[in-house]
Amino acid sequence: MSEVLSKGKAAKAASYAFANVTTEEKNAALHLIAEQILTDEKEILEANEKDLKLGKENNLSTAVLDRILLSSDRMRDMSEAIKLLVDLKDPIGDVIETIEKENGLHIEKRRVPIGVIGMIYEARPNVTIDAATLSLKTGNAVVLRGSSSAIHSNKALVQSIHKALEKSDLPVDSVQLIEDTSREKAKDFFRMNDYLDVLIPRGSEKLIEVVLRESTVPVIETGAGNCHLFVDASADPKMAKEIVLNAKLQRPSVCNAIEAVLIEKSWFDAHGLDLIERLAEKQVSIFGDNEISQLYEKASVITEEDWYTEYLDLAIRVKVVEDCEAAIEHINKYGTHHSEGIVTEDEANKQKFLQSVDAAAVYHNASTRFTDGFEFGYGAEIGISTQKLHARGPMGLKALTSSKFVIEGTGQIRQ
Repeated sequence: MSEVLSKGKAAKAASYAFANVTTEEKNAALHLIAEQILTDEKEILEANEKDLKLGKENNLSTAVLDRILLSSDRMRDMSEAIKLLVDLKDPIGDVIETIEKENGLHIEKRRVPIGVIGMIYEARPNVTIDAATLSLKTGNAVVLRGSSSAIHSNKALVQSIHKALEKSDLPVDSVQLIEDTSREKAKDFFRMNDYLDVLIPRGSEKLIEVVLRESTVPVIETGAGNCHLFVDASADPKMAKEIVLNAKLQRPSVCNAIEAVLIEKSWFDAHGLDLIERLAEKQVSIFGDNEISQLYEKASVITEEDWYTEYLDLAIRVKVVEDCEAAIEHINKYGTHHSEGIVTEDEANKQKFLQSVDAAAVYHNASTRFTDGFEFGYGAEIGISTQKLHARGPMGLKALTSSKFVIEGTGQIRQ
């Protein structure tokens, strides 16, 4: 039996063992993981250094290397995130709906684990911890398949998780890592319907498209982040500039960083060039429409293909638009339904934007960088869903649950 199938089978068996696991037992296991990854920090960082060295040899971009990077600070952050997850309410067993029938039947709709989560992702080894701990908290087993660019880090992290689980009441097999990162084994992973209940891709637009096209396992789409910020005519100049700079620069390599800023014409005439120059001072490459390119000679001229590009780097598109309606039309055409924002003091435009833009998260007078499970109070997140079924936006605990109807009677039969 191949590695993919054997680990899928083991995870499926482990998922059934969760039926009688208590919240206290799950939380105890999470505490052990939070402690173990810090105990094993030296080995994990050494493994991560191997990935970074190989990444540099393979000419991976600075943005990708940043996503691979683990440090003592990031390790502590991961550990603290697990402890915060412990403090969150366990959703398993929650009664979602109660129905009392005239014939005496008592019907409850209860929240239950999905079963086995399949997770395929690129670069970010922190996803190994996020996916594993969120799955365990919700009583799910998980099969992880990271990319070759972070394989040493992922193996070290899963070894640490297994050490912790061996000391707990949870099955060690509930967290599995596919170590073969070949495309052939990835295709096997996409077709594990007998063992996986859902598959969640997290990474580049290309990866997500491949999974959506080739998977026979149900997929929760976590889309790319071609995010926009619209600066309206009434926007406070100081606030707008600070939000744009934060949304682009605070961490350019992540999916909730903006890739384009749309500026209403009168605001641009008064403040636009100053904003562009401030971005350029921070080494941001400017891509502009015809109007921008004529006014700012260092700007590269945008092509139609550029509008669809997720840079994940120090680059941004700038476009002058006539009004809020034009901005909404542009975003709904080119956006990826992730995170979109407006800076405005106009109540009518604010409401129009928030209601009309088709995205999982829409912002008024705030940076898009807050689209994050931790920032939304979910602890960690397993991804940001850009689809509309089951889960949308940052996916915390409840997004990793399903439901079951439990019907209690006293001998009723249907006539």
